[in-house]
Amino acid sequence: MEKALTVYFKHEFSLTGSSRTDAGVHALSNYFHFDSEAFENKQDDELDKAIYHLNAILPDDIVMKKIYKVKDDAHCRFDAISREYKYYIYQHKTPFFSDRAFFFPYRLDIDKLNQAAAVLLNYEDFTSFSKKNTQVKTFQCKLSKSVWQIENELLVFNVKGNRFLRGMVRGLVGTMLKVGTGKISLNDFCKIIEGKDCSKADFSVPPQGLFLINVAYPQ
Repeated sequence: MEKALTVYFKHEFSLTGSSRTDAGVHALSNYFHFDSEAFENKQDDELDKAIYHLNAILPDDIVMKKIYKVKDDAHCRFDAISREYKYYIYQHKTPFFSDRAFFFPYRLDIDKLNQAAAVLLNYEDFTSFSKKNTQVKTFQCKLSKSVWQIENELLVFNVKGNRFLRGMVRGLVGTMLKVGTGKISLNDFCKIIEGKDCSKADFSVPPQGLFLINVAYPQ
């Protein structure tokens, strides 16, 4: 994105992203902020024209949808009030989801998965689901949505919260799958959360099943 902006406007850009994700993770909606005089006094039709040309420069797996003018002190990461993710799983072999979901062909109890998902709403310390060597001051996260559901033959974990830790969603999914297969009980799952030890969680699910769905900001 920085390279495309630099090529088109012929000066250096420095972008700050709204959410950091592992390589291989997808995003249906993401935001970046930058400072530039290139957009001063530009009308909407001029911005739309710039977006058209920038998308011609960007690689096929990235699309720019909109450019917003914001106040000088706006910060796309720290001003966000919530982020929403979905993790997609398919259980019957198909070539169409191989790079967009996780193939998990084992028997799962969806009721147990949803019991585990519901339990998460009772906690705010997610130390157990943060990968090591992360540079955060707190492991506190407030979740407002946590549910497993079926979408177009895919099993989907949908989670929304004010913030997420490094590897957190994948750690939650991997560990809940153990509940769903009966490898651990719901009580064991609660003990993992309360133990605040990331070595007890399962981060092994691959990144391609994870999608950043939306980042929300104050109106």
